[in-house]
Amino acid sequence: MFWHGINLHWAYTTLLPGIRRKTACPHQAKDILHDGFLRFALTTSPHRNEEPHAYLRTIVQNLLLEQYRKDSYFADYQQQADLEEPASVSTEHLADIKQRLALVTQIIQDLPPRCRQVFIMYRIEGHAQKDIAEQMRISLNMVERHLIRALLDIRTAREQFLK
Repeated sequence: MFWHGINLHWAYTTLLPGIRRKTACPHQAKDILHDGFLRFALTTSPHRNEEPHAYLRTIVQNLLLEQYRKDSYFADYQQQADLEEPASVSTEHLADIKQRLALVTQIIQDLPPRCRQVFIMYRIEGHAQKDIAEQMRISLNMVERHLIRALLDIRTAREQFLK
């Protein structure tokens, strides 16, 4: 059976076992072969039709190289993470963090109700400003003003805390 000039029997009986030997994983080998088919189908190169088997083999080799690079990058990262000692946090540092958190919580609680609601929806819950304006039935300009007020209050409190 042929597909775009490629003998699929050849692809699955010759090319796939070679990929499987290089990846040592049958599922990953099939994924790479199917990604190769996809890239082959999407390419517009005129050389594709001259030697379709060679072209597909080159695509697969490039995909194997990309996979190797990805795997080695994450292996290096994991190895580095394993070598690092877990960070120990001193009780003084924890007390400082708790104090700062309490201060920020108090600042947020001291904001006017609508300002506080806008700030929480935007910064904590991750809503878009346009969505907040629609939900609260206020203008986008008012949402921006509430956020500016909240951020200025937090900045002022932070500067006072750092003094």
